Amino acid sequence: MNASELARVIESVGKDRGIKREIIISAVEQAILMAAQKKYGINAILEAHYNPETGDIDLFQFKKVVDSEPEMLEESEEIPMEEARKLDPEAVIGDELGVKVEAPGFGRIDAQTAKQVIFQKVRDAEREIIYNEYIHRKGEVITGIARRVERGNLVIDLGKTDALLPRNEIIPGEIFKPGDRVQAYLLDVGLTTRGPQLFLSRTTPKYLMKLFEVEVPEMREEIVQIKHAVREPGARAKIAVISNDRDVDPVGACVGMKGIRVQNVIQELKGEKIDIIPWSDNPVIFVRSALAPAEISSVRLDERSKAMEIMVEDDQLSLAIGRKGQNVRLAAQLTGWKLDIISKSKLQKRASDALFSLQHIENVNETMAQAIYQAGFMNARQVSDATLEVLQKIPGYEEQETAEKLKVNAKAAAEKAGETALLITGKVSTEGAVFAATDAAASAAGGAASKDAKAQAEERLREMMKQAGNGSDAKDS
Repeated sequence: MNASELARVIESVGKDRGIKREIIISAVEQAILMAAQKKYGINAILEAHYNPETGDIDLFQFKKVVDSEPEMLEESEEIPMEEARKLDPEAVIGDELGVKVEAPGFGRIDAQTAKQVIFQKVRDAEREIIYNEYIHRKGEVITGIARRVERGNLVIDLGKTDALLPRNEIIPGEIFKPGDRVQAYLLDVGLTTRGPQLFLSRTTPKYLMKLFEVEVPEMREEIVQIKHAVREPGARAKIAVISNDRDVDPVGACVGMKGIRVQNVIQELKGEKIDIIPWSDNPVIFVRSALAPAEISSVRLDERSKAMEIMVEDDQLSLAIGRKGQNVRLAAQLTGWKLDIISKSKLQKRASDALFSLQHIENVNETMAQAIYQAGFMNARQVSDATLEVLQKIPGYEEQETAEKLKVNAKAAAEKAGETALLITGKVSTEGAVFAATDAAASAAGGAASKDAKAQAEERLREMMKQAGNGSDAKDS
């Protein structure tokens, strides 16, 4: 290859591959050096430089200036003073001079090695260019063409490189064929020994947010902002939006005229239902909006455990929970609160059971039981296990002495309730034994005798329970 041809190759490769000519020149210089090292020896100090004026590679061998006899001279490393002075009149012993030498001719093996070096340098440069281009696009939505499936993962052709859409990042039910257009969120860009590796996703909530940014001009202008987004890909999603302009409705901006904006997003997500919710820094208001379209009757807040007990009418229960718990699950993820949905009838029963249980504590009437229940206690055992600091927050028990007395009485009531439960368990066992005996007798005597035997057993059991209760009362007194 002559000088002018080498210059043309350098310019051509640089333009076609988008690689700086300095990188290509460096690769050619390195290839020349590898071939020259074989010719001049491994101890020879060589340098190759591209000459832009001639378009050729100049090869220099560096030698040390010495004053020694010719037979003692190491030609590959040393140069006598007389020859050094011809090249540089100011040369002195110990200097190192660069002597221009002839570039080696390339044999078949040398040419193959040089070609591999140049190709490797060009590939490395291409990989670095691709990596630098896409690392800055991380977090953007990009479009490519589906090419093939590898181990369940979809390979997407982006033009300059391929990207990977993992199986778990594809929306459930989606099927792509080779040649299909695929749009996805650039999740990550990694640099491996095989070059840059791009990972895409269609299931991340960030993809949903980016799609809205494309469709809603107010978001690009930073008037409307998505505070948070959650989704169950292919099924349902919820986004919380806020407006920085009092005159702009964030929900209306996302929905668009006749719902055109949100419909475009839904279409891209293969029919995924999207709930757009106004964000609020008031947790109760925010949760009410997040659970829409269900109507909330009341909310009971527990800031210590960041949980809410939400009461709904019986006919709103299934709507609030959603299909397979989807609505309440997404609402909990969106708001960051643990949500417990309960129907009005069930809540009323639970409240009445709790009040009934709390009134078994000595000196606790219905009003006091209401106050204890409102503080989050359901029975005497919970009251007895609570700390005095917590009990003193209950209205009527602010004083330490009254709180201590409540705790003692609650412990006594809890122990008594435990004894009663044990006694009832024994009665149930007795009842089982009686029924077993009477059933055996009834089997021998026939159906009519069975009814009489069972009636007698039930009567006997009631008497036993009555006697046990009287015995317990006498013991307590």
